[in-house]
Amino acid sequence: MTLDEIKASDKLMLTPADIAPILGADAQDIRLTARLHPERLGFNVAVIGTRTKIPRLGFLNWLEGRCENGNAS
Repeated sequence: MTLDEIKASDKLMLTPADIAPILGADAQDIRLTARLHPERLGFNVAVIGTRTKIPRLGFLNWLEGRCENGNAS
């Protein structure tokens, strides 16, 4: 997904594949970091079994430098 698509979306949760192009990262690396060191991501993640979900609004707030997890830029 592009940033504009994420902003226009009504999805509550995103996947690592959705945000990987925006971060310039591999989706699997995001999944592994979410599982092993979620605090390193800077935005909230939910790991449920083998699924990794990212709250869309929290991710957008983090991108825009608004405080999320106490990690404002």
